[in-house]
Amino acid sequence: MSNVLSSVDARTQLVGQNRLELLLFHLGGHQYFAINVFKVQEVMRLPELTKIPDSHPCIRGVCHVRGQTVPVVDLRAAVKMGPMPGDTSECNIIVTEYNMTVQAFLVGGVDRIVNMNWNEILPPPGGAGRQHYLTAITRIDERIVEIIDVEKVLAEISPYEQDLSDDAYDRALLEQVRGKDILIVDDSNVALEQMKLVLGPMGLNIVEARNGLEAYQTLMHWKQEGRDINDRLLMIITDAEMPEMDGYMLTTEIRQDAELKDTFIILHTSLSGNFNKAMVEKVGCNGFLSKFKPHSLAEEVQKLIRLKVEQSAG
Repeated sequence: MSNVLSSVDARTQLVGQNRLELLLFHLGGHQYFAINVFKVQEVMRLPELTKIPDSHPCIRGVCHVRGQTVPVVDLRAAVKMGPMPGDTSECNIIVTEYNMTVQAFLVGGVDRIVNMNWNEILPPPGGAGRQHYLTAITRIDERIVEIIDVEKVLAEISPYEQDLSDDAYDRALLEQVRGKDILIVDDSNVALEQMKLVLGPMGLNIVEARNGLEAYQTLMHWKQEGRDINDRLLMIITDAEMPEMDGYMLTTEIRQDAELKDTFIILHTSLSGNFNKAMVEKVGCNGFLSKFKPHSLAEEVQKLIRLKVEQSAG
């Protein structure tokens, strides 16, 4: 345990190679769950918590970590498995950063870190229940490991502001590209719905893909059809972390394709930090946005549309 707890701070250098590291943990039972190490700041024993009046039922309280006041979310309760059972004094918290906010998740035991390839990470099965809180599954040591959709958990606990006024849209610009394609790529239903709320009023044809491989196959299919992708496709908005093929690898493949290499690509991710911005430059994305910032998304998309219209006119 001590080795796991002390090693989580070491950031993975595997992003961009279609690889990742997962932190495995349980929620008071035998089933193992995981999140990407790259979003983890540290793991520690559950400290003393301060209760917050009128907070969300899944928030156990707040604690102080490295000078920050951090809310502690009962992850078991958040994924509809009921609150963490029994004495929680032996439980751990996983301190994470998503979308430039810091929060901790109360879990049972933390097991270890595993190094994997994204093509070993598969979409979750269909159906009801806990599957709605998964972005993916994988198999480790002949056991199924469920990868939590943390974005969905956080969106339910603290809903994001989604409404945009009509002033956020340049109607004259958008009329010039009405009906053209925009490809959005994400393994989180929450993220896809958020993007569609912003993009829907733009009058574009929104095409969805659930991971980088599915997006790449869509592009290859369009090429086989003889579609003029450079004319029809305005841009791609892609997540970074996805099963089978991540957003960095998708961007790399597109940049190496003679017909697709000039496609506008926005990396739209809950990963934070300068490392991610460096990766954007390395693989050649045209923009980088933190998730669930509707005004920023609308602004960035229209900026690239304006550039594409100018290029076409030139």
